[in-house]
Amino acid sequence: MICKCWPVLLVLGSMLTSPVTGQVMRDDPRVVSALALLERWVDAQQAYERLPGVSMAVVHDQELVWSKGFGFARLETRTAALPTTMYSICSISKLFTSIGIMQLRDRKMLRLDDAPAEHLPWFNIERADPASPSLSIRGMLTHSAGLPRESDYPYWTGPDYPFPTREEIIERVGTQRTLYPADRYYQYSNLGLTLAGEIVAAASGETYADYVRRQILDPLGMDDTNTEHRDDLRGNRLARGYTAVRRDGSREPVPAYQVRGIAPAAGFTSTVEDLARFASWQFRLLKHGGEEVLNAATLREMHRVHWIDPDWDTTRGLGFWVSRSDKKTFVGHGGYCPGYQAHFRLQPEDAIATIFMTNTNGLNSAMYTQRAYEIMAPVIRETASDPGGGVPPNPAFAKYVGRYDDWLAGEEHVIPWKGGLAIVYLPTADPMNSLIVLEHVEGHTFRRRRDDGTLGEAITFEMGPDGMASRVWRHSNYARRVW
Repeated sequence: MICKCWPVLLVLGSMLTSPVTGQVMRDDPRVVSALALLERWVDAQQAYERLPGVSMAVVHDQELVWSKGFGFARLETRTAALPTTMYSICSISKLFTSIGIMQLRDRKMLRLDDAPAEHLPWFNIERADPASPSLSIRGMLTHSAGLPRESDYPYWTGPDYPFPTREEIIERVGTQRTLYPADRYYQYSNLGLTLAGEIVAAASGETYADYVRRQILDPLGMDDTNTEHRDDLRGNRLARGYTAVRRDGSREPVPAYQVRGIAPAAGFTSTVEDLARFASWQFRLLKHGGEEVLNAATLREMHRVHWIDPDWDTTRGLGFWVSRSDKKTFVGHGGYCPGYQAHFRLQPEDAIATIFMTNTNGLNSAMYTQRAYEIMAPVIRETASDPGGGVPPNPAFAKYVGRYDDWLAGEEHVIPWKGGLAIVYLPTADPMNSLIVLEHVEGHTFRRRRDDGTLGEAITFEMGPDGMASRVWRHSNYARRVW
């Protein structure tokens, strides 16, 4: 496991804002127990889902609580996936484009109600309903402008993935037609955010890449984030992409490609630790106000809902997706492009972010950030409100901790949990719901603690000659210890 707090710029922020006095969050026993569960779960998911590689991170405020890689960045060379491994982050790129737009809005270099053609004279798309409201930059950021999903090229079609150049996008846009009247329906649009990137360049007088590097990435210390899918980094730090799993269980390498003109919508590469810096910047700005890269009020504006579809199922902020679960608001973005998926989830009130990247397709990447939040958020909140209150692991229980193979259920993992032990069966899509908390009774015998606090069946460990548990018995059956 690799964990760290931010250097240079963010060290000061960590010292000023860390809610844990005298220790960092990741050292608290409650957090350590939760991380053990998270690591076991992700490790099993990577293996059972046949994911080539996975990198993940958990952030609380200004602290990188945890970051780790699982599996391989490149299967052919058995190159390990690390927290510093680069992946394409695909549509998470749209957040940086949206921030660029909002910076320029705040500097009065554009208005959100401007029509795209006010900044892009070549933008001459045919409108499906000429009597409808004009397209606007705001509508592009909320995917409600009625634009078609893509520039009119088959760039999501393999094996070549022929992403168009900027010039090809400009040439073809006049032959396209809007899908809906503006401000009527939600339609996710890579074309819309690509055009937003063109507006950033036109309004600023710089290339899109230069503007984003100078105004966003460099000030945030995001040195490992690039504005284009950098295939020249293949064989070095950029993970190699692989297809979704085939029927025979295989995943094929995705040939090299460049995102070219679609870069503002889907072209960035990054690491989980760089996106963790991106998350800490937002928590810092939301907490302390002021202006760092962006005005704090503007960031709050971006996090608010600006579009609700007529079915009330889709809610969007300015660039960010916005969702509500268990009376909490989450913001962020996902990413899906050939050979890569990523997900970035923020819970602003808790100041917790969870980040996921993988070098393959065909999975629910949002599930990983959601499960990481469900595992980590309760203990992070508890530790923040009660620093130093965690119960250390009982050293007498270390002899029981490990993986036991269950012929029927799969893997039975005994882990330290809040000063005691717990069992989780893997693989599972919902580790917290699968967690069995144990209460020590006597000797090598524990009992399952039911949700209502009463005790259930006995779980007994059979000890081996080395003094370590060799089997775990439950319901008159046993699982053998593997490690």
